[in-house]
Amino acid sequence: MSGRGLILGIETSCDETAAAVVERGTRTLSSVVASQIKTHARYGGVVPELASREHLRAIVPVMRAALEEAGIALGDLDAIAVTAGPGLAGALLVGITYAKALAAALTLPLIAVNHLEGHIHAVLLQSLPDGRSSFEEEAALALVVSGGHTHLYLARQEKGAWSYRLMGRTVDDAAGEAFDKVAKLLGFGYPGGPWIDALARYGNPQAVPFAFAQIKAKAHLAGKVPRTKAAKTTPIAGLDPRFMFSFSGIKTAVLRYVELHGLREEARARAARLFAPGAEARLPQSKEEALALCPQNVIDLVASFQCAVVGDLMKKSFAASESLGARRILVTGGVAANRELRGRFGAEAARRGVRVDFPTLAMSTDNAAMIAAAAWGRFLAGEFAKDSLSADPSMALGG
Repeated sequence: MSGRGLILGIETSCDETAAAVVERGTRTLSSVVASQIKTHARYGGVVPELASREHLRAIVPVMRAALEEAGIALGDLDAIAVTAGPGLAGALLVGITYAKALAAALTLPLIAVNHLEGHIHAVLLQSLPDGRSSFEEEAALALVVSGGHTHLYLARQEKGAWSYRLMGRTVDDAAGEAFDKVAKLLGFGYPGGPWIDALARYGNPQAVPFAFAQIKAKAHLAGKVPRTKAAKTTPIAGLDPRFMFSFSGIKTAVLRYVELHGLREEARARAARLFAPGAEARLPQSKEEALALCPQNVIDLVASFQCAVVGDLMKKSFAASESLGARRILVTGGVAANRELRGRFGAEAARRGVRVDFPTLAMSTDNAAMIAAAAWGRFLAGEFAKDSLSADPSMALGG
């Protein structure tokens, strides 16, 4: 042990095998990610069994690369941190089993981290780089928006410890999941977010009028386990409907538009062309490349879809911020890499006099630096995992 507060983070919640070394929760010494996009692209989404297999292949090389990049040895570490949930059960177990074995072999403490909390700390790694917290006694609203999650939390730091209160979430699909499914429906690649983002800049965002229905409180759900992923606490009836999201409706609206305008066969042909053996699917870098990929009406549909989703995320996030008196908003998760989302959130925050922070593009998607950063407070408090630690695919954050 070095006494430098070096924590090795391990993240295997979905389809990225990641390891990182972070010093004292604020300084990232290394961050290595092995992506599985090529493995899952042909299926249009993550195949859990394949994800687990790829994690088994990659975890040792990724861990060694993280140590080498950080310029340290295993003996220099002070703790091991690992994602315990939420996520895919098999994928989580690969990381947890390896972390437990490594911690036992090195006689180091093991720290279990919630993946959602990790995403929040991906922002804090950028906004609090020197270890001094400007959040002390000040609440921030955190929007975690990705392929598996769309959650709003009130995050507060008191005496070095972070607490989270769930304020809103999706009642069905996550925003990133809607991006993936719409991209697949239109014959583009996985993950769908980058395709939607790349095409939307060349389209008319007002071409197709999408609308979101108002979510009403459902008293009959009180006390029941909610349907949404990764949130088994706080029944829907206990949350303010103004801060709830639903993206299954707009996904269905896109499907109806595709059927009504006879775009299904064209989408199938596009997918066959993009993902034919030997083909290399590439995101369009110009209007000409976009039009070579699909007609203008499809580009307009994509732009309208993205505009509507970003607008709904903004509307409810800023409503929650105003209602709660939070003058800082943290936007994180894979969808936080979206150009339109960053631009519109930034502009609206400036108009309202609210600060908005994003992680770097590299830290927006799943990584292990955010896991190691989130573990620092628990390390100081001596909150270590028990030997019985196992995967919790539906792990909730806050109450």
